[in-house]
Amino acid sequence: MRTALGFRAHSGWAALVAVAGSIDAIHILDRRRIEIADREMPGSKQPYHAAAELPFPEAEALVQTAIESSRALAQEAISAAVKALKSRGHEVGACGVVLGSGKPLPDLKRILASHALIHTAEGEMFRDVLVWAAKQSRLPVVGVWEKNLEASSLQRIDSLGKLIGPPWTQDQKYATVAALMALSAQ
Repeated sequence: MRTALGFRAHSGWAALVAVAGSIDAIHILDRRRIEIADREMPGSKQPYHAAAELPFPEAEALVQTAIESSRALAQEAISAAVKALKSRGHEVGACGVVLGSGKPLPDLKRILASHALIHTAEGEMFRDVLVWAAKQSRLPVVGVWEKNLEASSLQRIDSLGKLIGPPWTQDQKYATVAALMALSAQ
């Protein structure tokens, strides 16, 4: 059965849902929270916030180190999910990632000068990390703008939580719709 991963990112973590089938016959194969920020690395969960307090060369280095660390964690989590699904007979063929506003960000100096842009940059960073890691795993990636998630699809999957149990929050629902959209794009 065709299978896809779906993600909805937060600062330092993401909801992962593995889905097979279609909107009319959904099979939730896995749900988990993956960590994409190194808890041992100061500032990794909110690197732009941490960088704003530093001189620019140090800020730039901190952000780059956080990105590289998060990429490694995301790639490890995706590889583990794909391996676990494969061991159960499922071949993962795509990945859907819920995206933010899509507004282009300015350079790092301007980001660090604006608290609102710091929040935006952190959200973009963790979504970008997931996209990068999926591509490294040779999974085609479909980006799904959060504001464009189909209300009808969300309503259709809302009741799944009663069948499969928790967790079935907005994160898992959005990640499921993103995965279904990735499956339909194949």
